[in-house]
Parts: sequence; C-alpha cells; structure tokens
Amino acid sequence: MSKNKLSVVINTLNEENNLSRALSSLGGLADEVVVVDMHSNDRTIDIAKEHKAKVFRHKKTKYVEPARNFAISKATCKWILVLDADEEVPPGLAKEIKRLIKKPKADYYRLPRKNIIFSKWIKHSRWWPDYNIRLFKKGSVTWNEIIHSVPLTTGKGLDLPDKENLAIVHYHYTSVSQYLTRMDRYTTELALNKTKDGYTFQWRDMIKKPVSEFLSRYFFGGGYKDGIHGLVISGLQALSEFILYVKVWEMSKYKDVKIDVKEVIDEIKNVNKEINYWQADTLVKEKGGIVNRIKRKFKLP
Repeated sequence: MSKNKLSVVINTLNEENNLSRALSSLGGLADEVVVVDMHSNDRTIDIAKEHKAKVFRHKKTKYVEPARNFAISKATCKWILVLDADEEVPPGLAKEIKRLIKKPKADYYRLPRKNIIFSKWIKHSRWWPDYNIRLFKKGSVTWNEIIHSVPLTTGKGLDLPDKENLAIVHYHYTSVSQYLTRMDRYTTELALNKTKDGYTFQWRDMIKKPVSEFLSRYFFGGGYKDGIHGLVISGLQALSEFILYVKVWEMSKYKDVKIDVKEVIDEIKNVNKEINYWQADTLVKEKGGIVNRIKRKFKLP
C-alpha cells in the first residue's frame, strides 16, 4: 500500500445524470476509483466501467451512510477521498490534494463544499463553507450509520482554507420537487432516530423549532444576502423542521394532545420576541439600520 496513492470512493444509486461529471473531474488525481452501487436500474454501472472504475454491489439502503464503510473497505490505497456522484473536484482542489498526501500534516482533512442549489452557489444561509471530512488515511475515519451524522475519527485533523478553488463543488438540489422528495425521506429517518433516542413529542416544538431554523438560516446565517434563493431555502428548511416534528407526532399514533389556545398564543409571542431580536440585529449590522434611524430622529451627526 503506497503511502502517496489515492483511492476515490463513490456510492451510487441511479446516478447516470451525475456520475460522468464526477469521474471526469478527477483527471489524473486518483490511482484507483471505487464505485459501490446499490442496484441502479439506469446506466450508472456502465458509466462507471467506461471510466475504468472498480465496481462493487451493495444492498439498497434508505440513505448512504450504511454503505460508506463497505465502500471504503474496497479501497486499496493509503489515502481515500470520499466523493458523492453529484459532486466534482475542481483543478485547484485536485492540486492541493496531491500536495497534502505527498507531505501530510494530518490523518484526515475537512474540505469546504460549494453547494449549488437551484442553479446558484449559496454563499450564506449556513451552506458555506459546509465543511465535511472527505480526505483521510485509510483506518482513520469510520462512518457512523446514522443519517447525516459526523464520521468517527482517530488521529489529527485539519481544515483546508475556505476558498472557492479548494472546495468540492456540490450540485445539490436542482428542483423544488427534488427537495421535497428528499425531505420526505430524510425527515422520516430523523423522526425515527428521535423516537429511538427517547424524545417525547412536544407540540411547542412544531412552532419554535421551524421558526428557529428559519431565523438561524435567514438572519444569523446571512441568508438574506443570497436574495430570493436565501429566502426560499430558509423557508424550505423551516418546513422540513415542521414536518420532522409532525412525523414524530405521527409515530405516537396521532396521540390526542389537549392544547389551550392561550398556550399557542403565548408560544407565538415567545417566538415573536426571537424574530424581533434577529430583525433588529440584522438592521444594525446592515448599514447601521437602527443606528441611522436614531441619528435621524434626534438629528445627531
């Protein structure tokens, strides 16, 4: 196992529209490409073979995490780069990866990721730099099989600078329908995990959790700087939170919960306080909004 060689590992399921772009972006970066497919019924495997990838099969799972470790186990090189089929490696990142594995200073690296959502690079809304552990020595990273969980690591880790030329390009959601389809699948798994972890349904979470998600994306995360994209994405993320807690309620067999309307009004008042705080905070940050109003009101210099 040569210390300077790199395996690129990709898990796939019906990725004929994406895989060729991902594999073509590798150029001469990879010494080995491993594609682990979950029984695609399109041209995914043909495309992988056309690009000289080693192809293995894995049973179909609801999400990718359970199949990650199997894919990594099939890699034979000292270094591994995990890539999704809807991602690509730009030339600047490929050059940096070659440098890193030649003279490594860490056992694993978190790489920034440039998310393209609805045809636009989302630079705010908590979508950038979107660090992910993707480059590592074999044996130093193990994938947790819980959906959207952080991998388990051993050894020293470092982050690449959050520069566009060093970021994986991720062609994320291409349509609202795609977002909603994935949301339905992801929220079901997340609701199951919450229930397994002992979470008990609280109706207040259907109000405060979606609002907090929107505020954290749109105001705290600067989603307003992404224009209409930021507003739409923040709203969709809030919707996802709402659906998550509704599904938890569904898993309680639609337990009848008595709620006094005054309690709902009080909870709305509480989230309004949070909304008002972030509105004011953002106005202060953006061109001194409130400060300038006060100066004008009292005719201050």
